[in-house]
Amino acid sequence: MNIGKAVQELRKEKGFTQEILASKVGITQAALSQIENGTRPGEETLKKICDGLGIPESMIYTYAIEREDVPEEKRMLYDQLFPVIQQMIAQLT
Repeated sequence: MNIGKAVQELRKEKGFTQEILASKVGITQAALSQIENGTRPGEETLKKICDGLGIPESMIYTYAIEREDVPEEKRMLYDQLFPVIQQMIAQLT
């Protein structure tokens, strides 16, 4: 699961720079950069990031699932479903 990558992709889909999202969240651009590069945010910060992105917190966890997180016997299903999930999230944001 890669929360930072999910934050970065959703931020870019919204057309936000790191500076814009960081300002909405109330953190520095450097802190957001660290999160996008793998530093796990605290619960409150993650909630604020989701609020800044205009998405429910549960959505970020769904978006953060990576292929390697899925048991090997279920990866074919993941390959079929995850692009659809990404499209649905894009339409909701």
